[in-house]
Amino acid sequence: MNHPAGSRTTSRHRLLVWGVALAVLLTACGTEKPAAAPSGSPSSAAGAGKLPDCPSTPSKPPTTGALPDVSLRCLGSGPDVRLADLRGPLVINVWAQWCGPCRDEAPYLAALAKSGKIKMLGIDYDDPRPELAVKFATDEGLAYPHVVDQDKAIQRALKVAGPPLTAFVDKDGAVAFVHRGVLTSPQQLNQLVKDKLGVTP
Repeated sequence: MNHPAGSRTTSRHRLLVWGVALAVLLTACGTEKPAAAPSGSPSSAAGAGKLPDCPSTPSKPPTTGALPDVSLRCLGSGPDVRLADLRGPLVINVWAQWCGPCRDEAPYLAALAKSGKIKMLGIDYDDPRPELAVKFATDEGLAYPHVVDQDKAIQRALKVAGPPLTAFVDKDGAVAFVHRGVLTSPQQLNQLVKDKLGVTP
């Protein structure tokens, strides 16, 4: 079916007007992807001041079998912690606020810390909500320093499939033993501390 020339001209004119309007609209909206909202540092999360400060650890030479040479931000206050600088006897617990079994074993870790017989460090692992992590640690009475590993920097070195995981570090800084999975009783944790680190809680 043939359309009159005037009708074709009108259609072209409408298309041109729509094209110009669309171009103006797109230009006004911009083509760059919006920047992600800043998550803030863990120490700025509500309640972070209630957590113990992370220790300042002097730099030490590498040790065979040591923790990975990565520095992690403090969940509370204090400097970043370079794991390879840590020396034991030390218990490191890898946890996350979204991890159900981590809540189950938290009382055993809190009791061990309260005994004052051994140094302890928590690693909040693969956790996007620092404010909930702070709440978890304070609610559970985990009164020892905690650092944040949102990028799973320790995953390969400690073969972390997921939290919970507990590592036992000897006086020379070597990882003496890694317990993967949930701790099922305070007796189990205390026995591991005694057997792997020579400390009786």
